Amino acid sequence: MPWWKSAVIYQIYPRSFCDSNGDGIGDIPGIISKLDYLAWLGVDAVWLSPFYPSPMTDFGYDIVDYTNVDPVFGTIDDFDRLLIEAHKRDIRVLIDWVPNHTSDQHPWFLESRSNRKSPKREWYIWYDPASDGGPPNSWLSRFGHGKSAWTWDAQTRQYYLHSFSPWQPDLNWDNPHVVEAMHKTLRFWLNRGADGFRIDSIPQLSKPEVAVPVGQLAGDEHGLVKKRPTVYDHLRGIRRVLETYRDRVAVGEVTVRDQSKLVEYLNSADGLHLAHNFVLMHQPWGAANFRRTVDELESLIKADAWPCWFLNNHDQSRVASRYDSHGRGAARARVAALTLLTLRGTPFLYQGEELGLTDVFVPEELATDLNGRDPQRAPIPWGPPSQAGPGAGFTSCQAPWLPISPGAEQLNAKSQAEDLHSILCLYRDILEMRRRSPALRLGRYESQETNPEVFGYIRSYGEERLLIISNFSNRRIERPLTDPSSIGRASIVLSTAGNLSRDVDVAGLALGPEEGIVLRLR
Repeated sequence: MPWWKSAVIYQIYPRSFCDSNGDGIGDIPGIISKLDYLAWLGVDAVWLSPFYPSPMTDFGYDIVDYTNVDPVFGTIDDFDRLLIEAHKRDIRVLIDWVPNHTSDQHPWFLESRSNRKSPKREWYIWYDPASDGGPPNSWLSRFGHGKSAWTWDAQTRQYYLHSFSPWQPDLNWDNPHVVEAMHKTLRFWLNRGADGFRIDSIPQLSKPEVAVPVGQLAGDEHGLVKKRPTVYDHLRGIRRVLETYRDRVAVGEVTVRDQSKLVEYLNSADGLHLAHNFVLMHQPWGAANFRRTVDELESLIKADAWPCWFLNNHDQSRVASRYDSHGRGAARARVAALTLLTLRGTPFLYQGEELGLTDVFVPEELATDLNGRDPQRAPIPWGPPSQAGPGAGFTSCQAPWLPISPGAEQLNAKSQAEDLHSILCLYRDILEMRRRSPALRLGRYESQETNPEVFGYIRSYGEERLLIISNFSNRRIERPLTDPSSIGRASIVLSTAGNLSRDVDVAGLALGPEEGIVLRLR
């Protein structure tokens, strides 16, 4: 069985994880210093957001060198040491790979824009202006709130395409030299021992002819693929590179909102191993919304393909903030944790979710991100500021690159590790339960008929059967299952509210407001 099917993968945003040298910015030595924490928590792998050399207009997603480490994060030797130390602890390491675009300061692009006859001109997507002198078509970038996806280059008098910011020109994946060069960057990290890749912006690799009116470039990603389905050819080529190494995984950022489109990236044996499911992440809080999404995917995905679930990342508001209503964010974050970690598939956690962190208010004068994503990227508080200083154990610097959470006195790793009722200890308990349970790691998923405000399902493997039922409402639910007589007696093994008892009659079971429980069935 591939390791990634039973793994829990933890996303590290390096700038905000741990600062080892006091400059206010997290770095690779800081990550190394917290590997024992990650092993204690119980995760199986980490995904590192970009750490490549970069002008940082998009904080590492604008790359000038795919085969090195930006000095702000450390050195290539630091990365090698991270791999060694992580592997010692049985933690695998995935790298964020950004194939759609480079920085406009990348040597490839500097050469491409030097003149129209440059050997690398066709490494990017250049077009003459429209008849009115404007952009070649109406495509819009994903960044910029309605701005064109085309930028004029006065020197060579053509427009270049950028699906994101003007500082991130799109590579031309129809050019075999680009494909060869990008595959070479994969091999560079695989040869160093990386265990796989999270692949950024996959649908964007396939683009229709510029003359084809397909609407907004950023607004119809899968429509672009349908117009020109070369993206699947590109994925097969990437997969062939990984298959020449042992036990490597390709995880795709596939930002479609239709699960029937999502599974097209998974149901082929030579496609992605895993694809992030943005459909679940975008669901409003509610049992019916979560149940409908999960049940639909289970009906669409082939038996030999594998789901992948997440509820936020460095681009998305934190769970405790996004699902907050009338002060219920903390309780809902606990239910969300139980749900994410007990569904069939591979869960991805974003750093700090295990602490119940909320989005941090960032004053306009301190804002850094070009797309407003600073609040969910604030540094991790490792200790209470009253003991660890104003940097809360993240840094010795008085002013880290983004503000520390004002709730850091309670929402920090040290305090929560000492509190058995904290959300951190809940995460650790769920991960320990998952590690010991074949049903949770690899078992079947069976949706259950429940009260409309309850999401319930059975996970089973061999003789082991676990029932997970979660109350998504703020009121007590007396009869969570529609037909509890088919279940009989069971043992509660975990509750998000800490209400444990050894043995219960499921017919008489009640759930507290926003409480989730796991029962072992007989």
